[in-house]
Amino acid sequence: MPSLEAEFGALTANRFDLLRLVFAAGVTVFHAVALTAIAPDGALETSLGALAEISIQGFFIVSGALVFGSLMRSRSLGDYTEKRVRRLYPAYAVIILIPALVSLILAGPGAFGGILRYLAANLVFLNFIAPDLPGLFDGQRFEAVNGALWTLKVEVMFYLALPIIAWMMRRAGKARWAVLAFLYVAGEAWRLLLGPSLGAANASPTLTALAPELARQLPGQMAFFASGMALWLVWDLAKEKTGQLGLIGLALFAGSFAHPVLEPLRAAGLAGLIAWAAFAPGPVLNAARYGDISYGLYITHFPILQGLIMAGVFATAGLSAGFAIAALLTLAASFLLWWFVEKPALRRDSHYRQAAKDG
Repeated sequence: MPSLEAEFGALTANRFDLLRLVFAAGVTVFHAVALTAIAPDGALETSLGALAEISIQGFFIVSGALVFGSLMRSRSLGDYTEKRVRRLYPAYAVIILIPALVSLILAGPGAFGGILRYLAANLVFLNFIAPDLPGLFDGQRFEAVNGALWTLKVEVMFYLALPIIAWMMRRAGKARWAVLAFLYVAGEAWRLLLGPSLGAANASPTLTALAPELARQLPGQMAFFASGMALWLVWDLAKEKTGQLGLIGLALFAGSFAHPVLEPLRAAGLAGLIAWAAFAPGPVLNAARYGDISYGLYITHFPILQGLIMAGVFATAGLSAGFAIAALLTLAASFLLWWFVEKPALRRDSHYRQAAKDG
């Protein structure tokens, strides 16, 4: 087994931290436009929505690679679990608890039942059960406290499934690629065919209406996680064949938009583009040098935007000033979350801690 220093060097000679920051920014920009309703259902919102979807898919690919790598380097299942909990949960819990406290202050003790329901659901990642809080964001275009958090449920489900998948791959031996191929195909079948299948089967209107939501849950995202896992398996080759992977990825990614039948190529194409962006020659551009804020940016921007809309900032100060204030507050919250919650919760040997020291 390579030394910790060798492993860390292999992990840091890339731009994955920068990519995660770019993906988080893509989702943030879309939500800023959607929540403020500056172009409701228009071309701008539609285009940014597509960008946000690709950003989330990119997140899942990067997560598939890095979390799979984390599992492979872990001493035990408990070691792997500890690392994942330390990385994800402390900051997540803060982002759930703060709006609940604000709700209690604004709505008073009479809202205690609604707040408890919110906490019970959201602290275990079941955000869809209780997405809103009493006294917060009533009458706004979207009343959810944090509509960005649905992806974390998918992430956690992947974390839970990954040890089983890794066991299956070990059992498969040289056929481990067949396991990934099966996960890829099954995931795309769920994501793209669930809705049409329910319609053809004359399913109940309630189930049919839920089809888009069900289709984007973990089975429907598995192709992106599997593509990331494949990237980890060819990590060294990807660094050597960066240009070729980039060209293949670009062709597959572009082809996925050419016709609906080719849409399943998107995960593989996006993985190739991510490999190119991560390993292409040039400066590494350590995006975590002053703090790894990509996670904080992703989980704080939505409630901050909602709060500013509720306070009337966009209505009184104007859109430009409102967006500037939102950007400053989100960056400040992200840095505070990193330095006072995320970093202290991580182990000393964490890649995220090391990346914030170096560069």
